[in-house]
Amino acid sequence: MPAPSQPAQPSDTTIKLWRMDHLEKLELLRATHLKQVFPKHTHERYAVGVIERGALGFFYRGENVVAASGDINLCIPGEMHTGGPLAEDGWTYRMFYIEPTVLTRIASEMAGKSRELPFFQLGTICDYQLAHKLRNVHTYLEQHQAQDGAATSLEQETHFTNLLGELICRYSDDPPHEVMAGSEPRAVQDVKTYLEQHYAEDVSLADLANLTQLSRYHLLRVFASRTGVPPHAYLRQVRLRRAKDLLSAGCSIAEVAVSTGFNDQSHFTRWLKRLWGVTPGQYQRDTKQ
Repeated sequence: MPAPSQPAQPSDTTIKLWRMDHLEKLELLRATHLKQVFPKHTHERYAVGVIERGALGFFYRGENVVAASGDINLCIPGEMHTGGPLAEDGWTYRMFYIEPTVLTRIASEMAGKSRELPFFQLGTICDYQLAHKLRNVHTYLEQHQAQDGAATSLEQETHFTNLLGELICRYSDDPPHEVMAGSEPRAVQDVKTYLEQHYAEDVSLADLANLTQLSRYHLLRVFASRTGVPPHAYLRQVRLRRAKDLLSAGCSIAEVAVSTGFNDQSHFTRWLKRLWGVTPGQYQRDTKQ
């Protein structure tokens, strides 16, 4: 598990590294190493990843461990470890480098009280379902690494928060006992009203948490429990409702897409077709006033 840096790459290595500051300075790495061997080193952050191909061997917490294809590999901050290939074809992997304060915050929000830094004993986790989620969220964040409207900050924060909550709950050595989520009807209604008024903006999960005075993790659970969808999905439906009104009023499709918070016309078209079964042109033709 190399530190997230991008020196000149040897011919047997391919690396892509990027940072998403709006996700609390999250750094992400996608890499393939054929021959690279990493000497003992540590990370200041949690290093959590999934092996996509091949196998990684590393010394961690007093023993040699193997992370094979489909496994999760994990290293806590400050823990000395190595890393290298176990076969000629090396290994391909995706990594999250997460600030310790992020996991501490989420663990505290899950418990409803202050918690210490989560500790993970295992360096390798064999959990196909969680590994699949890790890979999907990492791939999704790679596809939407620019805050370009194709995926809102709210959507990105939601996927990232839920993923870390599941990791903490299932594999930290002292998982928090989650506070029972109440219905919080006033908070949910305040969020719905806010999204309906600010649908064209890139609303963040922190914005909604501040509005309701609920933690981000608790807010996600409460809102989904009461409405059946997470806030970002509700926001998308609000945008589509407003867009349909504008289409019926004769506004151009491109103008409608941008004014309702979609990245562009193709992004708008994709979601209208997915949720309503028609293209913007079809809807406008059939409903134009």
